[in-house]
Amino acid sequence: MIDKKILQRLIQEGVSQGADFCEIFLENTHQNMLRVTGQEVTDASSSNVYGAGVRLIQGNDEVYGYTNQVDEASLERIIQNLRVSFEGPKYEAKPLGDSAPYDSQVKIPMETKTTQEKAEKLLPLTKIMADYDERIVQSIAMLSDMKQDVLVVNSEGVYQKDERHYARVILMAVAKDENSMQQAYEGPGRSMGFEIFDALEVETLAKETAESAITLLSAEDIESQVMPVVLHNGFGGVIFHEACGHPLEATAIAKGLSPFVGKVGEKIGSDVVTAYDNGTVDNAWGRLSYDDEGRPTQNNLLIENGVLKGYLVDFRRGRMMGAKPTGSGRRQSYKFSPTSRMNSTFIAPGKDKLEDIIKDTKYGLFAKKMGGGSVQPATGEFNFAVQEGYMIEDGKLTRPVRGATLIGHGKDVLFKIDRVADNLEFGQGMCGSISGSIPVDVGQPTIRVQSMTVGGAGGQK
Repeated sequence: MIDKKILQRLIQEGVSQGADFCEIFLENTHQNMLRVTGQEVTDASSSNVYGAGVRLIQGNDEVYGYTNQVDEASLERIIQNLRVSFEGPKYEAKPLGDSAPYDSQVKIPMETKTTQEKAEKLLPLTKIMADYDERIVQSIAMLSDMKQDVLVVNSEGVYQKDERHYARVILMAVAKDENSMQQAYEGPGRSMGFEIFDALEVETLAKETAESAITLLSAEDIESQVMPVVLHNGFGGVIFHEACGHPLEATAIAKGLSPFVGKVGEKIGSDVVTAYDNGTVDNAWGRLSYDDEGRPTQNNLLIENGVLKGYLVDFRRGRMMGAKPTGSGRRQSYKFSPTSRMNSTFIAPGKDKLEDIIKDTKYGLFAKKMGGGSVQPATGEFNFAVQEGYMIEDGKLTRPVRGATLIGHGKDVLFKIDRVADNLEFGQGMCGSISGSIPVDVGQPTIRVQSMTVGGAGGQK
């Protein structure tokens, strides 16, 4: 990293010709991936992302540049090229402060372990999946780990270092019979090192992954209909993340491209809905000590008993909205300017029990595991696939179904949630937006939506 005195001079140069804000983001990231197929290591790769991004702002206007040549001359050249975009008075940059303490929360750094030691953790998992049933024709286990060191400095005096560690175990089982081929997937991740193998019940997850693939072989295609849907905990929260979380980011709010614009203090959901975005959850996949603008992350209350309480705000959009940043400025790497993003977004637990919600549902769909989907942030309209689902009939889980697609609008779904269980869990994923792809948690307890449009191919000839 560059000497602090040099960074102070460069920041001052950034605000010497009209720009009223200058920021430099420096990054050094090492990432590894190991793949085991069957009982063989089939892929191992490593990469290094190293560089710096420079941002100048005048009012609400921004220019951004980046380089992988992290030296004084290269950064000065970028600043000189960027600052010609603005005209105006010279500003005085504040003296850079001291970096506040940060907590990586890692017990066993991944870099202390060899590829062989990592493989020895994955090989038993593929064997568990393969041995579960003779119809399992392929079993895959992967380990992805990343260490990201960053330094953020800006003309408001911020000088903040952070060290982030990410580890993710990915399991996939493929099952085949004479009629079809199906696959199941699990991908738990944590802000951890090698200790992730002790924190997760990976053997149980391997068995459950194989079991899901076998179950899907006998599942029938669901028929399209409007019905109650019970969304299970964990990754079921992806619908809230996509259909409600993104429209609550200042990225959309500041442009007026969200159904929740101007609705703080208004009722946007049922009384049982309370939701947060929290960047401070211990060891969470979406956890950060400081965001990519150098601000401490925090627990942001978004919705309380159905009432909208606030948005997720980054520095620049905060200016546009007249709102304070919420520690939500994030970016994939130095190649991206930061914008408001989620960390760990979840519906808070309620008082119901999972078994009671099922028992009290005469007919409906139990979406045990969610798959991928899409959403239009401007409208909140979504379309999500159910990876594993079961029919609910007379208050009991009965036959497995496949091919279910959940269709609706986030603003409508919030009002239709009438039951919230007490079994909050998180699921992990990579979230894409204009500032790149970043690790996030999605979460919820089991919830019931009174009615949803469920698409499917059942009954069609």
